[in-house]
Amino acid sequence: MPVPLNIPFARYGVPKLIINHCKITIMSLEQKIMTELKTAMLAKDEKTVRSLRAIKAAIINAKTSEGAGGQIQEADENKLLQKMVKQRKDSLEIFLQQNREDLAQKEQEELVVIEKFLPKQLNLEQLNQTIKKIMEETGATSQADFGKVMGIAAKQLAGLADGKDISNAVKQLLA
Repeated sequence: MPVPLNIPFARYGVPKLIINHCKITIMSLEQKIMTELKTAMLAKDEKTVRSLRAIKAAIINAKTSEGAGGQIQEADENKLLQKMVKQRKDSLEIFLQQNREDLAQKEQEELVVIEKFLPKQLNLEQLNQTIKKIMEETGATSQADFGKVMGIAAKQLAGLADGKDISNAVKQLLA
């Protein structure tokens, strides 16, 4: 919204209105997590706080690991979150097999919170369309081309689909 300028500069050709400019900042995953963590703590939401602290700890571990240099790229953040989701899904499956509903519920709660920070995942139809395009580009027609298609698909679909889903779709389309 414009703010009127009540100073004598107007006679020198300076406009009478100053337009407020919005500064757009892109928050890193760590900043988003911290903001959400504060909100969850104030709301006394223990489930969300537990999940966000786990994400924060994973980010800090990644930033302080050798070769990271104190920085973590967005692609690495997504890989980190996907790894956490995969861990939670595997644990959830094990807990359900062992009839440990209490632990399964905790894993499910954490899984929901972690998935909020991942980019939107492709559905099966979109995944198949993308893989078909890759197959057309590479000329893949048989199972012998699995590695070629899988390599390109894994790079293009990183963060958008689970590796197991990509692999299954490639196998199905090449069959």
